[in-house]
Amino acid sequence: MEYIKLQHPHSYKNDDFPPIAMALGYFDGVHLGHQQVIAEAKRTADSAGMKSAVMTFDPHPSVVLGKSIQHVEYITPIEDKIQYIRGMGVDYLFVVHFTQEFSNLLPQEFIDQYVIDLNVRTVVAGFDYTYGKMGKGTMETIPFHSRGMFDYAVVPKLASSGEKISSTLIRSCLREGRMEELPSLLGRPYSTSGTVIHGDKRGRTIGFPTANVNIEEYIIPPTGVYAVRINVKGDWHFGVCNIGYRPTFKENREPKPSIEVHIFNFEEEIYDEYVKVEWHARLRGEKKFSGIDELVGQIAKDRQEALVYFENYHG
Repeated sequence: MEYIKLQHPHSYKNDDFPPIAMALGYFDGVHLGHQQVIAEAKRTADSAGMKSAVMTFDPHPSVVLGKSIQHVEYITPIEDKIQYIRGMGVDYLFVVHFTQEFSNLLPQEFIDQYVIDLNVRTVVAGFDYTYGKMGKGTMETIPFHSRGMFDYAVVPKLASSGEKISSTLIRSCLREGRMEELPSLLGRPYSTSGTVIHGDKRGRTIGFPTANVNIEEYIIPPTGVYAVRINVKGDWHFGVCNIGYRPTFKENREPKPSIEVHIFNFEEEIYDEYVKVEWHARLRGEKKFSGIDELVGQIAKDRQEALVYFENYHG
């Protein structure tokens, strides 16, 4: 896959690219609905002897446009999004740097410069895709804006348990800790990546050493204890993760919660390693304990509950 970052205004012209079938969307999460759109673009390209492409945008438009709800935390930050789209086997990934100037493009200008000028012959998008200033361009206006230069395909909504699969629904599940619902929406468990940093090292003194993972940009589930898998140096391990403010030890609330993974049957030093945490089930909320003994007893229960959960795991 060729990765092309587009700054506005870009200088590409129609003959810089072969004929392309392109999926358009923001694609945060690259969930099953998004995968359907991208797969349709790839099918179209393969059947017509064209190249396949995806166009997405970074950062989220809500941040640039100063919306009341700003998506500064992502289901899939840009590096993860690139990785998942690469895994789908498309030929080109265009990432448009979303700026105020770019947001002011009229729908016709967006189509002219970011579709026709890139030699796109078929556009594929979800039924609710919008483009151009204030989202005035829709899949109903695209025939007019196409100037007869390309075809288009609209992918209908994909539902799970009667509810439309969407980034909004996935965000809601994440904020509420409903981790077990996410594979049916994403097509995989939710995962986050980050670097193992030095913490208080208190876990090792009570018999449950933890990897303190610094995670940026991702949506973090609510405080509590989770059954997780963690990928360290290419190998997967089972564990339990505590997200929280360590109320048993900390009088004052820290600015952001710590993310500490106790990895089962693991004793390596992994400071500064870049790891991936895969979130499977929320076991309980965060609690303040009366002392060390009560905390140790609860962690042992959490560990056992996670082990039972993973006994039936076939990932």
